[in-house]
Amino acid sequence: MSDTHNEPQPERERRPVLLLAEFDSAGSVLHAAEALRDAGYKSFDAHTPFPVHGMDRAMGMSDSRLGWIVAAMATAGFTTAVALITWANHISYPFVVGGKPPLSIPAYAPVTFELTVLFSAFGAVFGMLGLNKLPRHHHPVFFSDRFRSATDDRFFLSVEREDPKFDLTKTRELLEGAKATHVEVIEDEVP
Repeated sequence: MSDTHNEPQPERERRPVLLLAEFDSAGSVLHAAEALRDAGYKSFDAHTPFPVHGMDRAMGMSDSRLGWIVAAMATAGFTTAVALITWANHISYPFVVGGKPPLSIPAYAPVTFELTVLFSAFGAVFGMLGLNKLPRHHHPVFFSDRFRSATDDRFFLSVEREDPKFDLTKTRELLEGAKATHVEVIEDEVP
């Protein structure tokens, strides 16, 4: 009987999943993001220790759709509240109290307000999670030891392999031409 635990395991094939470029300042990472945008890259991200003014525009990002999601959920909450109260007061339990008219606005206000706010809050939280593709418990940038300083004083751009313009050599040259202080190829095992 052979012991398979002591046999060497074959090395798994690795492939590049992204390029990680490091920059010294907010201005240099902003200009590098503009260079990537102008070159036609779409699937890249900026990692900075603080918000950089103008980065959304530099990356070519459109306005967030989160406001539309919240507005739709607020409308759904308002509609649900009105339907619920109308059903309860006129169909399920039609009971006139104190001679109030059937559609008394003061009676509708608290429930309508609460459900509108509740649905809006759920829309904001779950919409943000969905639009940001969260939760994502691991990202390939965490394979880089240099990336730890992204929360202190360094600025990074990561270009994903999924980008249609991604070419290891050309993308590296573009990032180096944008004055990156260090460009690193991040690899992952092929499944």
